[in-house]
Amino acid sequence: MIREKSLVAYKNRPALVNEIGEKLGITVLGGESLRVREKDIELLHPGPCSLEHLVQEPPAGDVHAAWELLEGNKVSLKELAELVYGEYTGNTAWAAYLLLKDGLYFSGDLQGIQSRPPEKLAADIKKRTEKQRDLAEREAFLERFKTRTLQLPDDRRFFLDVEALAYGNTDKSRTLKDLGMSESPQEAHRVLLNAGVWTPWVNPHPRRFGLSLVSAIQPVPPPPADEDRVDLTHLKAFAIDNAWSDDPDDAVSVDPGEGSCLWVHVADPGASILPGSPGDREARNRGATLYLPEGVSRMLPEEALSRYALGLEAVSPALSFKLLLHEDGSLQDTEILRSWVKVSRLTYEEADALIQEAVPRIPELTALFTWAGRNLARRHAAGAVSMEFPEVHITASEGAVRIEPLQVYGSADMVRECMLLAGEGAAHWALRRRLPFPYVSQETGDLPQAPLNGLAGSYQLRRCMRPRTLSVKPGIHWGLGLDVYTQVTSPLRRYTDLLAHQQIRAFLRQESALEEEELLFRLGAGEAAAAATVQAERASRAHWMAVYLSEKKGSSWEGVMLEKRGSRYLCMIPALGLETQVAVKRELEPNERILLTLSTVRIPEMDLVFVAA
Repeated sequence: MIREKSLVAYKNRPALVNEIGEKLGITVLGGESLRVREKDIELLHPGPCSLEHLVQEPPAGDVHAAWELLEGNKVSLKELAELVYGEYTGNTAWAAYLLLKDGLYFSGDLQGIQSRPPEKLAADIKKRTEKQRDLAEREAFLERFKTRTLQLPDDRRFFLDVEALAYGNTDKSRTLKDLGMSESPQEAHRVLLNAGVWTPWVNPHPRRFGLSLVSAIQPVPPPPADEDRVDLTHLKAFAIDNAWSDDPDDAVSVDPGEGSCLWVHVADPGASILPGSPGDREARNRGATLYLPEGVSRMLPEEALSRYALGLEAVSPALSFKLLLHEDGSLQDTEILRSWVKVSRLTYEEADALIQEAVPRIPELTALFTWAGRNLARRHAAGAVSMEFPEVHITASEGAVRIEPLQVYGSADMVRECMLLAGEGAAHWALRRRLPFPYVSQETGDLPQAPLNGLAGSYQLRRCMRPRTLSVKPGIHWGLGLDVYTQVTSPLRRYTDLLAHQQIRAFLRQESALEEEELLFRLGAGEAAAAATVQAERASRAHWMAVYLSEKKGSSWEGVMLEKRGSRYLCMIPALGLETQVAVKRELEPNERILLTLSTVRIPEMDLVFVAA
């Protein structure tokens, strides 16, 4: 029976009854007064009791002995208190209640308390002991972290949640929270570097974007043996690229017998990577090959290169775009053929050297440069926008980061123009056949009325550029100066190019191509994956740039002013291919050169601070 001064439990807190009525007046330990229903409380002791006694330690008791005595029996809270503590008071009633709620030794309710089974008790005691040990070890680790006396590699286990956060696998870190630090990938990265768990050679950015660091694994079958291909091995075909490129997927040639015919030969993985196949789905999920300074993670498995990359074997299967051109370089007609080609590989430097000879040994190269020049002039006449920014090649290997400025080669421009012609020709070819197809377009930008020259002018133009659009609907590409355009020359590297090849090949085989709705779905999925790849590549380049510069604080480079931004200036450092904002006390003119000194490098944020001399 509940009466005044009775000890009760209210929401697992001790309280004293001080008023009897329709609702009971209680005072909770701590002084809070409440009015509650009788069903909302549990009677622990009829009283008279006082809350002050509850803060005292209960008398010594033997919980384990009581547990053994109770085996197979049930008792009330009063009897449990007497068994454990030898008396039933407000103090021991509350202590017995806590034993019941703790749930280690006893279970049940206030009127029927029983001992828990020995096997469950033993298992829970083991768990609690391990937890207490873990807590003690964690506390010791946190103290070592604060006093910078970590014991690596043993302490590395406490950083696993920090690494997960740094890699973007989670947004929480118990360790950082216990240390009172912000739970962000950048803070996690900084802690790992400062603790010596990571070195600057760990690049977390690809994993933050959910990307794999290994190439695709789905097998790619060889080309079908029964497929008819046109023999074009009589043509001199050249795959021209940077010296470090190892996945050539396009080559160019001209036919001496047809003066106005330009050929662009493209790797043909679509011959065996069919729509909806495991290889196709894996390529779509990747979107594009991931190129990092430390290595390459390919959209297609390595075996696809030996089977389809151009020039790695004596003869290569290809999808060849035969482009008939008008005298000004504009397209007259396009034919697409499945072919065999014999490709010679050249670097840009080698191709430039060959074309600059007093008596060119390869007249086909000269013809390619001629057609490329005409196409560039045609595009400029149509309003194409050209920008030139210094670029660098970054590699991270053998314990060193290397940054090499890229040379400007005429052959690189030539190859670009040929690839643009192939894309334009493929788009017109698909349009004429009403084939559902991926098109690339770009809305018209607002050009400055008085554009600047030099790097500042290129920066102005870049700011005018609108994002490109990938769609099943054709449209103009303003930046390229083309009425219609698509991309078809990198099916080993870009899923959307592979998708275009699959549509072309379905038409050539007189089979059903993907309908627009399905094509658009696959296009969107591939582009979303490719966007993550682009972001990871950009972040990775910035990471390795920061690592490279972390050992060069105090060094100076020449910068070029691009634009004034409030009280600061955006400058380009050509030798690093890097844009940075700096505070300058004097006024600078566009394209003015200024000496910039590196003062601060923060690798986790990829933050570089330069100061003007």
